[in-house]
Amino acid sequence: AAKRQPNAAFMKPHQPDEILAKIVGNKAIPRTEIVKKLWAYIKKHNLQDKEKKTMINADEAMKAFFDGKDQISMFQMTKQVSLHIDVDTKKA
Repeated sequence: AAKRQPNAAFMKPHQPDEILAKIVGNKAIPRTEIVKKLWAYIKKHNLQDKEKKTMINADEAMKAFFDGKDQISMFQMTKQVSLHIDVDTKKA
């Protein structure tokens, strides 16, 4: 069987905005790495809700990323990434 090749679109680096950069750093990285770094931050700071595991609680940095909300679901979090990365291909 042929070895599976990664999709180039997933590997394209994206520049985090100022808010997201406080959490994942300000270097342009692929979206998959941004999500990995977000989860590492969530686990490090114990932000996953203890009763409802699909919910993420906000600390000061995450509250800005969550547009001022105290809590969002992990599914909403991936949508938030789109709002906080440079989607213009000329800049990325």
